[in-house]
Amino acid sequence: MDYQTYKPHSDLASLVKFYWTLKVPFDINNKKQKIIPDGCIEMTFNLSDKIKRYTSETEFIFNPNAMVMGQRTKSFYIEPVGNVDTIAICFYPHGFANFVNVPLENLVDQETPIQDVFIEFQANQLEQSIINATSTKERIEIIETFLLNKLKEKATIENIVKTTVDTLLTTKGSIPINIILKDNLSKRRQLERHFKKQIGISPKQLSKVIRLQATLQMLINQKSETLTDIAYENEYFDQNHFIKDFKEFVGITPKEFLGNENMTLSTLFYK
Repeated sequence: MDYQTYKPHSDLASLVKFYWTLKVPFDINNKKQKIIPDGCIEMTFNLSDKIKRYTSETEFIFNPNAMVMGQRTKSFYIEPVGNVDTIAICFYPHGFANFVNVPLENLVDQETPIQDVFIEFQANQLEQSIINATSTKERIEIIETFLLNKLKEKATIENIVKTTVDTLLTTKGSIPINIILKDNLSKRRQLERHFKKQIGISPKQLSKVIRLQATLQMLINQKSETLTDIAYENEYFDQNHFIKDFKEFVGITPKEFLGNENMTLSTLFYK
């Protein structure tokens, strides 16, 4: 696997986390890979063969070649049918809302063609330009031109959402929402309403995903000796609480995750 990341233009850096590319030559021995929620929305362009997304143990659909992957509340499996050549934009949780007018809760756990998210002729033009480009540098320039032009259009994100997301990211999801809002119930209702529209999932769901990311980093990079250490360093109540949340999103326990051949891709993303 050849996985690379690239920093965004400074004018996009508060909204776009990074760009990434992935190239994997086809191998009949390649295993399907589990994708784990990360709290981010991604826009991806598939430049090679189709990719399956499993909807059950045996059933699958083919992902659109140019799509938006909304917020995830559960893990899922993918499997390429041939060579993989993908470029993607990874947005911060609050970032993507600045470029679209559709409620992001409509995109949750979905792979949505970009034609359903942006004006159709603009989406078609963007997809074709990405396909015709001859280098990653050129593709990133095309993407950034598109995004910067979108920022000139009228789109806003509520400050209460941005502030909450910033706090969750800074604390790695370990701080309860009621503490962020100082037990202000009316403010919490307002936050829930705007969060669903502009992030796609609830503050509590996003908090759990962000905390999961921190634990995955420690687990994969072996930054703590035991699961108990990881649990307490990420402010879970205890090891059982950590394992329960981990299994909710990943589908297996932390011990089962390490060395699992279906987790090769996810492990690569967190190293």
